[in-house]
Formats: sequence, structure tokens, C-alpha cells
Amino acid sequence: MSEFWIYFQIGLKHVLDIHAYDHVLFLIALTIPYAFKDWKRILLLVTVFTVGHTLALLLSVFGIIAVKANLVEFLIPITILVTAVFHLFTAGKAAKNESLNLIFFVTLFFGIIHGLGFSNYFKTILGGTASSKLVPLLEFALGIEAAQLIVVFVVLVISYIVQTVFRFSKRDWALVMSAFIIGVVIPMIVESPIWNR
Repeated sequence: MSEFWIYFQIGLKHVLDIHAYDHVLFLIALTIPYAFKDWKRILLLVTVFTVGHTLALLLSVFGIIAVKANLVEFLIPITILVTAVFHLFTAGKAAKNESLNLIFFVTLFFGIIHGLGFSNYFKTILGGTASSKLVPLLEFALGIEAAQLIVVFVVLVISYIVQTVFRFSKRDWALVMSAFIIGVVIPMIVESPIWNR
């Protein structure tokens, strides 16, 4: 049980790390248009992210895929930007009911990309064969899922307060938050090491 708690905590801290706020930024961008009544859709999207993240770690641990760190660090803010821009242009419009839409694929893609970004560190903290890393990897994934649900819950609470106490419309909330995220993420893209050749 103590070993489970170790890897669960690593997953938890991986998302909630203040220095790695790109993860939280993506979750905020993902959650902006939703309310508590949309909990099933949010849970699906968060789980899709975790599946993508875990899949990328699995592929990396077993040596099936390897991507340059600079490319990964560039793609992470791109996926945040795409999500925020999407919500900026769809703010106030009725949510589509189809489960396989742009946000679904971007969420899966972001999970894969972010998993690749974390794969080198994950391989260094785990010794032994690739197959012996499977259980710790799943424990780590549970920690990620729990941390993401915490972030999403906090965003939903803030959204509720802003819309009920301060009388922001759902559309205005989505516009302001999307614009804020775009403003934060553009410098991340501009300052990416990928431009240094």
C-alpha cells in the first residue's frame, strides 16, 4: 500500500506542481464552458486525457516511441492554445452532443504529448524491466486522474461563484478566461526552445 501511495502522490504532484502550470492551464481551458450539470462530459474528457498520458508513458517505457523534448515542449502550449481559441469562438453557443469532437481529440492528443514530456523523468525514477513498471504506471495514472478532478472541481466552483455572485454570463466567463489563457500561452510558444536552431 505504501508503494501505491508513493506513485499515486507522484501523479498527484505532477499535475498540481506550480512550476508545471501548463497541465493546470489545459484543464482550465478544457473546463471553461462547462458547469456542474455537465459532470459526465467533463469526467469523460479528463479520463481521455489520463488514457492518452498513460498510453504515451507505456509506449515510451517499452521503447516503442521516442520524441525530442523540444518538440514536446512546443506542442504542449499549442494544444492549450487550440482549446482556448476553440472556446473563444464557441462561447455562448449550445454545446454539441457528439462525443467525438475537436476537444475530445485535442484532449487525447494533449494527454499523449504531455505523457511523452514526462516519460524521461518517469523512466529515471523507476528501475527494473519495462514490465515491472506497469503497476507503478497505473498507480501514477490514478494520481493524475485524482489531481485533475481536483483542478476541474476548483474551476467549476470558481465558475459558479463568478456566474451567480458576480452575475457574469456563461458566455462572458468563457470569453474572459479563454482570452486570459491565450495571453498566458502565446509567450510559452514564442519562447519555446524549438525556435533556437
